[in-house]
Amino acid sequence: MSLTNRSPMASDWIAVGAGLALVRRRRHADHGTGPQVRRIRVKGGYQPAEVHVAAGRPVRLIFCREETIRCSEHVVFPDYGISITLPPFEHVLVELPAGEPGEHAFTCEMQVLRGTLVIGGRRAQPAASSNPQALLTRTS
Repeated sequence: MSLTNRSPMASDWIAVGAGLALVRRRRHADHGTGPQVRRIRVKGGYQPAEVHVAAGRPVRLIFCREETIRCSEHVVFPDYGISITLPPFEHVLVELPAGEPGEHAFTCEMQVLRGTLVIGGRRAQPAASSNPQALLTRTS
């Protein structure tokens, strides 16, 4: 029997299955140390307006601006000295370094739209309202 025409044997399938298990295990192991990815929709505000991440790990925020109003053209992270242009209907990646526990504001250029990056601390609760205006500001 030629090697090119042989049918798959049980040992072939086991090897494939073991390879998949190793990939999954490696992804799970890296999950605790790699960048944390969060998606933020921009439409009448930032959704979610409060973004929670773990301390000590880099953060990747993916903004998707689903509108064309001028106010949401930029997102500014004053604590990081970052201002990023958000073209309409495109995904824009903002990478932030690993941080200590605390809160960091992000706003539009005019500071009308507001959000908070919460590093460490409690998990965010789902918003009770579907009204985008209710998600614009966080009260202390």
